[in-house]
Amino acid sequence: MLSEIRKLDDLILNYIQNNLRFSVLDKIMPVVSRTGNDGAIWLVIAFLLFLSRRHREAGFMLVVSLAVCVIIGNLTLKPLVARRRPCAMHPGVKLLIPMPKDHSFPSGHTMSSFAAATILFMADKGWGILGFALAALIAYSRLYLYVHYPSDVLCGMICGVLIAFVTVKLVILLFRYGYRRLQLIREYGGLS
Repeated sequence: MLSEIRKLDDLILNYIQNNLRFSVLDKIMPVVSRTGNDGAIWLVIAFLLFLSRRHREAGFMLVVSLAVCVIIGNLTLKPLVARRRPCAMHPGVKLLIPMPKDHSFPSGHTMSSFAAATILFMADKGWGILGFALAALIAYSRLYLYVHYPSDVLCGMICGVLIAFVTVKLVILLFRYGYRRLQLIREYGGLS
């Protein structure tokens, strides 16, 4: 099964390299990928959400989901799986960005992007659709730049969406629990 996945991964990556590389995309894709570095674009969006009273909770959920993505993806799964990047396995491919130093599985750019897009979609469908478009573009850039396998990106997408859903549920529970406790303290604890 794993060997079949590896073959399919290589087939897709080779197809992109041999048929979908264009000089204009060679300039655009590194920029697209950089927007996902360290969740930068999503942190900016979270900050903007914090500025809006209506969307402050979504901004908080977005930041929490990004933190969970780092913990699960970068600090847990990447070292545990320790999958070498395609650019390390096939050094003859010309890279358009410096080779990342960490492991390949799962794609952290993709995971954080899809987690953020899911949070945005739950807060506002219109902005969420734009978020998913950007997340998909960032995910594709990782394939185009030959730094991730398609299975890294697919798992990053799935993990990101799941992390977002779990984050939303947990944050809502915590807010409700905290609000109820505050009400009880005010009622019985003498706070006014």
